Amino acid sequence: MDEEAKAVAKMDEQFIQDVLNTVDLIPLGRVASYGQIAQIICRPRNARLVGKALGKAGGRGKHPCHRVVTASGRLVPGWFDQRPMLLAEGVPFKDENHVDIRRCRWQGI
Repeated sequence: MDEEAKAVAKMDEQFIQDVLNTVDLIPLGRVASYGQIAQIICRPRNARLVGKALGKAGGRGKHPCHRVVTASGRLVPGWFDQRPMLLAEGVPFKDENHVDIRRCRWQGI
């Protein structure tokens, strides 16, 4: 088992809840990066785990997980509903797979 897999296995419920609580704060029409979420919850080295936590929590639907993208604005590969959801909220795009992160980045709390 690699280090990331071990970290995911040990991921505690508090970490997952902190991620979801932060994602719930992202306003309509804005996006945040995995790294931004990690910074906000005081876990700056755990950007990858933020993505894993979102997947593990099965938060799509209950939480606005579609508003979380990479630092470059890239969408989640294979999540075909993410783009239409963001477009419906007025999020600007640079191309098919990238939001215009400079124009729509949430400034956080």
